[in-house]
Amino acid sequence: MRPAALSFAAMDRKPQIDTFGAVALTGFALLLAFNQVVIKVTNGGLQPIFFAGVRSAGAVICIYLWMRWRGIPLQFPPKTVLFGIITGTVFAFEFMLLFIALDLTTVGRSGVIFYSMPLWMAILAHVFVAGDRLTMRKALGLGFAISGVAWAILARDSGEANIWGDLAALGAAIGWAVTALLAKASPLNKVCPEMQLMWQVGVSAPILLIASLFYGDLIRDLAPIHLWGLAFQIVVVVSAGFIFWLWLLSIYPASGVASFSFLSPVLSVGLGWLLLGETVGPNLLGALVLVAIGIILINRPKRVKTANPS
Repeated sequence: MRPAALSFAAMDRKPQIDTFGAVALTGFALLLAFNQVVIKVTNGGLQPIFFAGVRSAGAVICIYLWMRWRGIPLQFPPKTVLFGIITGTVFAFEFMLLFIALDLTTVGRSGVIFYSMPLWMAILAHVFVAGDRLTMRKALGLGFAISGVAWAILARDSGEANIWGDLAALGAAIGWAVTALLAKASPLNKVCPEMQLMWQVGVSAPILLIASLFYGDLIRDLAPIHLWGLAFQIVVVVSAGFIFWLWLLSIYPASGVASFSFLSPVLSVGLGWLLLGETVGPNLLGALVLVAIGIILINRPKRVKTANPS
């Protein structure tokens, strides 16, 4: 018997992050950090852009099968088509840049820069989203975070540093902020998380696969570990992880979900050092601290004043 039609998004919204939400968001931050390690390793066997394209193509199949099993219809409301194509195109460039960044620079450096996304999201929301204006606290957070990103990019005290890789990670962070803004403020916010992700991977797959033809050999020194990395990316990170994150975003306050994002750069630096033996010098740690402080200030929810009982 097939389950009745049900999407993750059908769950009631919650006013604040509860215990389950805190555990889930911490686990997702760890997944995102480990994801960077997997990309870095798998780039050794597959050309980065080709790897990203195959990942998106494989995710299309996984998400479609998931939707069929859950009885979620594959619908394309007319008002969402244009924004779906735009979102998928931005998604393609976001991950093209991220995979190139991890081919050129370290997981730690990429993590600090890429996971600065909330600061770029705050700037875009200030311009394009009514009622989501920058406050003094957010502006202070922006100052900290931008200083940290600049410090990470400009510090060249390690032979592992690569300016083009750092700039690619920065471009990917801005691309992520744009896709998040489109999911929040465009007609796509009316469709379920599965359809949002289907637009992203469905449009990005052909763009990335075509672009990969201009970046060099598609196959490098391929080994079983690289195929396992590809499978992990398709099934766990994109198909399951991204849907789970969009679901969390649909039931918990956006500010609460975003407040956990500071964990990802911290965990990325730690996993890069622990699993790949990357150098973690004082400049990278200083940049990490500034970015983390900035993200916390940007996403810290306002305190609601309550009247004293008479």
